[in-house]
Amino acid sequence: MVAVKLGLVIQSNDPETVWNALRFANTSLDAHHTVRIFLLGKGVEVERIRDSSFDVPEVLQRFRERNGEIYACGTCLEARKSDTKICPVSTMAELLKIVEEADKVLVF
Repeated sequence: MVAVKLGLVIQSNDPETVWNALRFANTSLDAHHTVRIFLLGKGVEVERIRDSSFDVPEVLQRFRERNGEIYACGTCLEARKSDTKICPVSTMAELLKIVEEADKVLVF
């Protein structure tokens, strides 16, 4: 198997969607792929997602512990008068870099 560079854009705050995106990211890391996540729009709310059926904090923590890269759109955070404690605040330039460098890009 050839390792690939994956770019994931998470633009949802739906617990099941985010949970599945992060499960996919962790599965990809297990398969020795490189994974970079960019949180966009509602996706920047990922730290606040709590749901009894979909343990987003657990899969997010697992991704971070395994040194998966994650970035949050600064403009999207600003629009929500919010901040992030889990990753660098970033820009569209970083999203462009992720897309340019990725072998495959998935949007959730």
